Amino acid sequence: MAVERGTEAVTSASLMGSSAVISRARVHSYRLPLKRPWRSARGNWTERRGWLIQLVTRDGLAGYGDCAPLPEAGTELFSVAETALGELLGGAQGCPSEVLLKSLDGCIDAPATRCGVECALLDILSKRETQPLARWLNATAANEVSLNAALGVLDSDIAHRAHAAIEKGHQVLKVKLGIKPAAREIAELKELVETLPDGIRLRLDANGSWDEATASSMIAALGNMPIESLEEPVTKPTWSNLVRLQALAPWPIAMDESLPRWQQGESPGQLPVSRLVLKPMVLGGVLPAMATAIQARAAGVSSIVTSTVDSAAGVHAAAQLAAALAGDLAHGLATSDWFKEDLGSPPTVEGGKLRLDNTPGIGFTPRPGLCLQ
Repeated sequence: MAVERGTEAVTSASLMGSSAVISRARVHSYRLPLKRPWRSARGNWTERRGWLIQLVTRDGLAGYGDCAPLPEAGTELFSVAETALGELLGGAQGCPSEVLLKSLDGCIDAPATRCGVECALLDILSKRETQPLARWLNATAANEVSLNAALGVLDSDIAHRAHAAIEKGHQVLKVKLGIKPAAREIAELKELVETLPDGIRLRLDANGSWDEATASSMIAALGNMPIESLEEPVTKPTWSNLVRLQALAPWPIAMDESLPRWQQGESPGQLPVSRLVLKPMVLGGVLPAMATAIQARAAGVSSIVTSTVDSAAGVHAAAQLAAALAGDLAHGLATSDWFKEDLGSPPTVEGGKLRLDNTPGIGFTPRPGLCLQ
């Protein structure tokens, strides 16, 4: 049986053998321009901003984490993250790793901050055990994970992007909806489907843009299209409307942005949908996301991991989580090619799959010349 570590499993006692004392903490503030705007029903972005965190131990091990707030996706504001980072890292010098990890429990209102510091610590702890983070989390972690292609919104170039993704080996194509009137998007989806070869499926994401009536009509109109799942269909998700929509859909309805709000009042074992979308940056890191996936799996609910269009450091950490889940679903981590430049090399993607090697830690190395202060 796989040994999986959720938040509850990573206690001070379990970390004593891997404990490390932090000698210094550094951050690099970054702005990474995108090749083209990232558009969704929740807004448009032309760059990703954040901080690369570096924690260094007394014996010279360096761990890296990405703190990249995206309030539209459910994280804290940049100002909140900046304050929280200063408070956490200001007291990091001389702090044992397990003590600093435990202190993150107080960051419930700053998930991107918690994610960045936690990933830097997990990078160190798994390096000390000379294991990739995925295998440190789960002894039977996968060596590769399937990925969906992120096509963006329906526009005049989407068929071209779809076929380029298929040529690269992707079999699940993610499309953003909720930008145009529903009837027009259905018509454009039908046009796209007519160009797709057999076996290719569409993962749709409405980003909470519809009311229940519109969502119901969209599910009916999708008919016999090769749909893989539909994420966040309604603006105001409730138990009852999500149950009704899942009953209408012959494929999974997925919770994404609404998941953190739902968790505050409900147990992951009591979910009205059949899939969760786990974003470490939104959920507070790899460990909370892993714990959620374990609880959901016990209730018969599947999980996929996606990035919030994160830097290479963030994608490396999310990829380790996806591998630790060891499932066969396509994850949403093929986003690095949206950047004009990055903080380092992202994970290797070949044939529609992200491949992990045996490098200890999260696998991230900052590019030469990156200034960490």
